[in-house]
Amino acid sequence: MSEFVFLYRGGERMPAPTPEQAQQQMQKWMGWLKDLTDKGHIKDPGHPLERAGKLVRGRPKTVTDGPFAEAKDVVGGYTLVHANDLSHAVELTSGCPILEVPGGFVEVRPVMQIG
Repeated sequence: MSEFVFLYRGGERMPAPTPEQAQQQMQKWMGWLKDLTDKGHIKDPGHPLERAGKLVRGRPKTVTDGPFAEAKDVVGGYTLVHANDLSHAVELTSGCPILEVPGGFVEVRPVMQIG
């Protein structure tokens, strides 16, 4: 099996969910990840990422607030998975809760093996 990273991207900024809605969304994520774990596909469930951060650029290492990406380009979190190949990894995204969010998508990337 090969390793792939799922990068959870985009999703329109929506009003803050109620506590009940947040709990329901978290249960969807946990259920989806548990299913992949039970099937032996999760190497690292990853974590959601905060929206705040810093950008470091160039040799002088200029540091600015960021990220300043289009909303569709913001990475909201990641998961590291095992899959037979890229097509299989894409199949594993079925049922991912980010796909229910307007503008949300999963970027599936193979992890390069070095050495």
